[in-house]
Amino acid sequence: QVTLVESGGGSVQAGGSLRLSCVASRYSFSSNIMAWFRQAPGEEREAVAAFYIAGGITYYADSVKGRFTISLDNAKNTLYLQMNSLKPEDTAMYYCAAGHLEPPWLVSTQWTSKTKYNNWGQGTQVTVSS
Repeated sequence: QVTLVESGGGSVQAGGSLRLSCVASRYSFSSNIMAWFRQAPGEEREAVAAFYIAGGITYYADSVKGRFTISLDNAKNTLYLQMNSLKPEDTAMYYCAAGHLEPPWLVSTQWTSKTKYNNWGQGTQVTVSS
């Protein structure tokens, strides 16, 4: 079991930036993908971005493309989400997740599925005011 701990959330005005971090307690050889999800009150948890470790490939939801950047520092066991040009609609609890997806050619279509991730962090709150 991998423990994931997020940090970096906070309150910012629209147009501002935040960088979220997710530290994994240890590297899990069974995990080949890590992702960020978010959940606003009364809404379903949705995928924001993912990093497919095996191929070094990143994926983004259309709503954040061009504004958010996901990255992974293997040496520090840390996943990042750089969020720029934040909008009020980005307000949510952000969760880090780790999982396993096979075969590789399905990653591009299945990375958004919550059921593919078996380790989750407790979340960090992001609030964007207009």
